Amino acid sequence: MGTQTAKQKILEAVERLPDNATLEDAIERLCFLSKVEEGLRQSHAGEMIPHQDAVRQLLG
Repeated sequence: MGTQTAKQKILEAVERLPDNATLEDAIERLCFLSKVEEGLRQSHAGEMIPHQDAVRQLLG
């Protein structure tokens, strides 16, 4: 199975939305998928920080 193109991923995400989805729902879903994909890319590239460091950053 080959890698999907961005267009294929977008079309698949839109097709999975419910019939009553709004444009805002579609945009939100695509933004979410984009962030997940970027997180996976960073993870595979070793661009991660330890969990405790992340917690410290979030809690101030």
